[in-house]
Amino acid sequence: MDIDIDLLPTVGEGRALVAWLLASFVVTFVVTRVITRMIASGRGPFKDTTIGGVHIHHQVYGIFMMIGAGTLMFTYRPEAPWAEILAVVFGAGASLTLDEFALWLRLDDVYWSEEGRRSVDAVMMAVVVGGLLLVGSNPLNDSDAGTGAPLVALNIALNLVFAAFAILKGRNILGLLGVFIPVVALVAVCRLARPHSFWARRWYKPGSRKLERSLHRFPPGRLNRWDKVVDWLARPPAPHPAHPDAPPVVEFGPAVAHPEPSDRASGVDRGASGGRSGE
Repeated sequence: MDIDIDLLPTVGEGRALVAWLLASFVVTFVVTRVITRMIASGRGPFKDTTIGGVHIHHQVYGIFMMIGAGTLMFTYRPEAPWAEILAVVFGAGASLTLDEFALWLRLDDVYWSEEGRRSVDAVMMAVVVGGLLLVGSNPLNDSDAGTGAPLVALNIALNLVFAAFAILKGRNILGLLGVFIPVVALVAVCRLARPHSFWARRWYKPGSRKLERSLHRFPPGRLNRWDKVVDWLARPPAPHPAHPDAPPVVEFGPAVAHPEPSDRASGVDRGASGGRSGE
């Protein structure tokens, strides 16, 4: 009798492409964050890409990668290994695009600002959804419903409504998990909304007991486990002076640049000459 022992977990054939896509998504996000931090801090060999004086954001590459991979997949329906390669390309493109989610949401370069944290939120939520799809969760699976298909459809609809309410209450992760696990969405709906969420702004009146409880439960500056992860990924890097005599920079952002010593000297000369001409 032959005994086969699998030491590594296997992924079903229907989810193999999801595994490649998710792995590419996560790796690309980590590498992108490392490179952008090196560029912003002035360390390493990497530089911003500029064409004709226009800064090319990495989301541009991601958009074209998704368009190209999606078009090839839908047009040719390739077999292995080309299907896996296209999944990797699509996952990398999606990661590059979502890493600048706050930029194309705000139409402003807010990568290292407080609004830029929305990009990390979007990436982390995409990873959660990808992980759930990888393990086989499918909120729209009614293949075994049989004669109870209408009841299953109603259950799916209610579950999606509960998940939407949870997200409106600022419970993004619980809302996403609730899409796949109905009980989680229901629990999130019954819990208190975050004070700055759409639900709280719409239904928690100023001075109401619910708003006071929400502010007490989520005071300004409070970080939960999720916020700590996002803060670690979205925190701007410490500036690295381009020249030994460059002045220290207190606030750091994507548009901060250290002036060349010659520029500073010429600026002083112009200021001095301007002062004399004013006299």
